[in-house]
Amino acid sequence: MQYSIVVIDDNISSLNEVLHRFEDFPEYYCTGTASEKEDALNLILEVSPELVFLTIRKKSKSGISLALVSELYRYLNNVPYRVLVSAPPDYAYEAIKTGVFDYLLLPFSSIELRKTLLKFQKEIPLSGAVVNVVKQNPHENQFAGQAAEIKPKENSGSDVDIQICIKSYGDYQFIALKDVVYLRADNNTTDFHLLNGKVLSAYKTLKHYENNLPPFFYRIHNSFVVNSNHVSRINTGKSLCYLNNNEVSIPFSKSFKENIDTIIKKIAPEFI
Repeated sequence: MQYSIVVIDDNISSLNEVLHRFEDFPEYYCTGTASEKEDALNLILEVSPELVFLTIRKKSKSGISLALVSELYRYLNNVPYRVLVSAPPDYAYEAIKTGVFDYLLLPFSSIELRKTLLKFQKEIPLSGAVVNVVKQNPHENQFAGQAAEIKPKENSGSDVDIQICIKSYGDYQFIALKDVVYLRADNNTTDFHLLNGKVLSAYKTLKHYENNLPPFFYRIHNSFVVNSNHVSRINTGKSLCYLNNNEVSIPFSKSFKENIDTIIKKIAPEFI
């Protein structure tokens, strides 16, 4: 597994230098670059990276500024982590107010980049083995301070038997992924909606779980990943996906239409 990044900089030479530095970090791969504000916005919305390197310069004609972050919050429930890169430190206070993960001054060294990436990896472990759980449903905080991990059941012959393990000191609670109907992004946390109506929330991004869940889970919207085993109806005219015997309906977006087609093909191949 690798972390996905997007690099935004209106100076091509500087942009290429950042990409060159990332060659020393094989656990990261660049999903795209942008040198204009609109291109940057469209790119982030399209590829949903885990980390964005955003370079801001004074008197920039490209329109790239911290306003880009505000725009992302208009469209996304789950905004990627951001590292702000700037020549003068003038933007530091404003950057902190927008919730950037880290701040680098140009020109930054390889060790400074390494420190930033190590902090990010500590925050978002690549293995995805352990995450904090803050609640079991929207009205309870019964399992606060616990840890959750996705692990295969011993002697399992199927991905469907993979379970979520919620640990609280010596107490272990196991939830089968087959009982997960869908996942919903909630800022930088993810809500697991279960068959029994309960909601379990964990401190990981939806992108993280999309990359680590078994292949019967599909991303159909920036905010939703569904368990295809619970899909009962798909209305392409209304762009709605129905789950759990039509008890739940959630929207799907055009950017994930290919995944919708795959689900239809999987459930009813004779109609494709």
